[in-house]
Amino acid sequence: MEYSRLSAEAERSLQDCSGARISGCWSLRSDSSGSGEDSLDRLLPPASAPRRKSTTSLSKTEPPLLRTGTRTIYTAGRPPWYDEHGAQSKEAFVIGLCGGSASGKTTVANKIIEALDVPWVVLLSMDSFYKDLSPEEQALAVSNDYNFDHPGAFDFGLLVATLRKLKQGKSVKIPVYDFTTHRRQKDWLLDMKIFVDTDSDIRLVRRLRRDITERRRDMEGVIKQYNKFVKPAFEQYIEPTMRLADIVVPRGGGNMVAIDLIVQHVHSQLEERELSVRALLASAQQTQTLPQTLSVLESSPQVRGLHTIIRNKETSRDEFIFYSKRLMRLLIEHALTFLPSQPCKVHTPQGHEYEGHRYAGKGITGVSILRAGETMEPALRAVCKDVRIGKILIQTNLDSGEPELHYLRLPKDISEDHVILMDSTVSTGAAAMMAVRVLRDHEVPEEKILLVSLLMAELGVHSVAYAFPKVKIITTAVDKRLDDSLHVIPGIGDFGDRYFGTDGFDKCTDEATREQLPY
Repeated sequence: MEYSRLSAEAERSLQDCSGARISGCWSLRSDSSGSGEDSLDRLLPPASAPRRKSTTSLSKTEPPLLRTGTRTIYTAGRPPWYDEHGAQSKEAFVIGLCGGSASGKTTVANKIIEALDVPWVVLLSMDSFYKDLSPEEQALAVSNDYNFDHPGAFDFGLLVATLRKLKQGKSVKIPVYDFTTHRRQKDWLLDMKIFVDTDSDIRLVRRLRRDITERRRDMEGVIKQYNKFVKPAFEQYIEPTMRLADIVVPRGGGNMVAIDLIVQHVHSQLEERELSVRALLASAQQTQTLPQTLSVLESSPQVRGLHTIIRNKETSRDEFIFYSKRLMRLLIEHALTFLPSQPCKVHTPQGHEYEGHRYAGKGITGVSILRAGETMEPALRAVCKDVRIGKILIQTNLDSGEPELHYLRLPKDISEDHVILMDSTVSTGAAAMMAVRVLRDHEVPEEKILLVSLLMAELGVHSVAYAFPKVKIITTAVDKRLDDSLHVIPGIGDFGDRYFGTDGFDKCTDEATREQLPY
């Protein structure tokens, strides 16, 4: 995180936020403009096509992301930031970067992030927290007579509120400041303190280049502002903070020795914060009765017949898809009965009054846990007109065995909707818990989340219910146990592989393993 002009006043304000954590991968990962209409259906090979092997992209020699079209999928995902109770358990490591104008703070920050190779890092800039200017102040800014380098130019209240929200693990909206209009665009505590020390002449040259090319200012105005405001503010507010720094980086981004030392220290701090959630869940002794928040679709002859077909290892892929879709439709219809409703009256074409019910919420959003959960989207769209769709990609780290968040796209204002969270199977509940935690971090009330799955293990039911007791859990069947490889027994096999026609890993469960497809 970058504090580009950290003044003495700012230092005092931020002392109240000691130990702030950053849990803002949502800001980096989310694409709130997406409607979620595109799906994996176009990636399905024909039923007669030969099966292909699943692939993962975990190579350290390649960038930790895949880009195609409008999507970015991180191949080095974010590990759990919560414990087996669903509560946030990790202290994030927060770095404050200080230095003179154009000293290279952003370059140092980006090089640290690049060397860390962890894509859930968030970079904040003090530039985002400038106050909106009044018409009078805008006139001063146009004539280069407004002091952007004084502490009073920043909205420290918003900055502190943002850091505290991040500390609670919540999603935040970072203001985007427009330097041409001097207003925020509508789209809109420290564990280590670093001071970037760069020669004043170099900083002036960099500022001239930046302000002229990026902020459309003339050279005379830039020099006037620098001599009148920037240089005095640096000497009064910025330079004295050097004595508070844990590390001073001479020469800015060119000092790779200092950056490497910083990266090594941050890596050691991140390792201390690691938590084995899946192991805790798998070792848990769940002897109590199934929770009241669980609802299992009535085991009618039709439902038993559908399970018989899709559980049979001899079932062909086209039949598996057909009968799975039938079961999904029944499951989604059952899940909708748990949405709130209110009485209403309508008039029939014959002129008579009919007393009925209508949905009492604001909206419904479906969120699928990729890839297998996305197979349930057509059933939801078939019965919910204009439903919004979000997507979460969670994979298992093959080294640690822990679930990791790789991709996230949620609709805007999802906190106002009831959310139907969809996955094909749930074994330990680790992936489902991570998905629920993501929704909670986006301020979706727990009681508005419905976890819908074709098949669940008792352990997964207990894990989710224990961590999130207000989440409604809805499934067509609950199997008793898991084997040593965490497969649900008797189970359904790897649902994603059977549906998409791919060969799965022998030692991975469908809930744990999400293939990274090129979309």
